[in-house]
Amino acid sequence: MTTTPEHDARVANMKFSSVYPHYVTKVEKKGRTVEELHQVIEWLTGFDSKKLQQLIDEQVTFKTFFERANLNPNAHLIKGVICGYRIEDIETQLTRETRYLDKLIDELARGRKMDKILRKA
Repeated sequence: MTTTPEHDARVANMKFSSVYPHYVTKVEKKGRTVEELHQVIEWLTGFDSKKLQQLIDEQVTFKTFFERANLNPNAHLIKGVICGYRIEDIETQLTRETRYLDKLIDELARGRKMDKILRKA
């Protein structure tokens, strides 16, 4: 699936620190914990809670966030539709990686079991 250059630029320039509180609210409202959220983020990116806080304090963009990430080799197993886009068909790498994160957080908030969220080959 082709996203527009404007859409990709908007994703790239969005600050992670501006979206992170929404992630927290979403999962907590559904009875999940910040620790579980951090576990999901660490699985995808390799960032532990301390590094995550540094990135938030630094106010990095999603572009910088994913440039510094060590993406999980099983991230390609994340499939489905999020924000109207089929993840596996998104051509722009950064947009696809951002949607991976969105999908994992959505699954967490929907009550999916952690062993299913943290995909294994």
